[in-house]
Amino acid sequence: MKTIDIKETPINHDIVKRIIQECKIPNVGKASIREIKKIIDLIQNATGEKFVRMEMGIPGLPACEVGINAEIEALKKGVAAIYPDIQGIPTLKEETARFCKLFLDIDANPEYCFPTVGSMQGGFASMMTVNRLYEGKNKTLFLDPGFPVHKVQAQVMGIGYESFDVYDYRGDKLHDKLESYLAKGDISSILYSNPNNPSWICFTDKELRIIAELANKYNVIILEDLAYFAMDFRKDYSQPGEPPYQPTVAKYTDNYILLISSSKAFSYAGQRIGMMVISPKIYTTRSLALKRFYHSDIFGTAMLFGTIYVLGAGVCHSAQYALAAIFKAANDGELNFVEQVKVYGKKAKVMKKLFTDNGFNIVYDKDEDVPVSDGFYFTVAYPGLSGDELVEEFMYYGISAISLSITGSSRLEGIRACTSLIQEEQFPLLEERLKIFHQNHPLI
Repeated sequence: MKTIDIKETPINHDIVKRIIQECKIPNVGKASIREIKKIIDLIQNATGEKFVRMEMGIPGLPACEVGINAEIEALKKGVAAIYPDIQGIPTLKEETARFCKLFLDIDANPEYCFPTVGSMQGGFASMMTVNRLYEGKNKTLFLDPGFPVHKVQAQVMGIGYESFDVYDYRGDKLHDKLESYLAKGDISSILYSNPNNPSWICFTDKELRIIAELANKYNVIILEDLAYFAMDFRKDYSQPGEPPYQPTVAKYTDNYILLISSSKAFSYAGQRIGMMVISPKIYTTRSLALKRFYHSDIFGTAMLFGTIYVLGAGVCHSAQYALAAIFKAANDGELNFVEQVKVYGKKAKVMKKLFTDNGFNIVYDKDEDVPVSDGFYFTVAYPGLSGDELVEEFMYYGISAISLSITGSSRLEGIRACTSLIQEEQFPLLEERLKIFHQNHPLI
């Protein structure tokens, strides 16, 4: 690979290098998402050059108007002056259970549906409580690649974890690989997102059955993060009460906790609200091991009045009314929330071609033998550069992303790109910068 003349890069080389040094991050490619964001903000401010930003999974669409109107009405009625009940307002719990029936085809008990401060708090609370349920079962197994913050959460709590890149073990191969971890007896829970962040792979029905079967066999609780609910656009999951339904492991096991986010599918990220749905079996599970940390030996009571309560003492009161209204509109067939977010898939299709036309390749490209959906994220790599190197090199070209190395991926040459913040009018700029990058990094 030739030596690059720094004058050829679209962003001033000296300024980028200085800011990277001032941030005192030894390996920019290993930086967290928020650290990358900070660096890019500083470079933009110093140079006046606008970046093509792909580092953060921030919704790029207006918030759902149904939610905004309901929240305004709730505020006018005075809910801002009242502490919300820790278990959530009744209408939100009821509409969440309806939503689960109509869009997942599972029976959820409204009593066991709780608001959380986004799926992030839901994941934190779930890992904490589940890892205290039984003595000796104190590790979470991450089916990677995954959301980097989940591992940070485990580290902050001092919880042990295992992980492997599931892409190497699709289909029937998943069974033996997964069992090799569960058979050790110390895994309490399995955490994954579906569709997956960052790879956008989606588990097949066969794979969900395998996960469920082994969870039942080894008494392990599945923490299924549905942050990108119904956003696999290869199938239409938008019609309430009609198949196909958003795939879920809850169809095949009672050992589950579901995390449903309002951020991406409903573009309601700013109000930080999601839902935790606990199966009746798990909610009512009793274990004396819980008494080491909680006043109750009932899992659901420990979760709600122990973990969730001390993490925030309730979720924003008005936001609960917003999400209840959003769910109700979707449940009643008045809001096609999937149609609103299909733009992400359209952008991904264009962006992928811009990358592959300039020497890049798609890293995670198949669900078994079927091409992955075009959606919120995609992954790319460039021959001769690791993902960490590519993240830093891209900064000189006005492009931001994160390395797959911080997601638990075994493919260290890749990066994750998010489609949400890029506007269509930026496509020519992205193409221009990728062409310059390709020229400066000729392939042999």
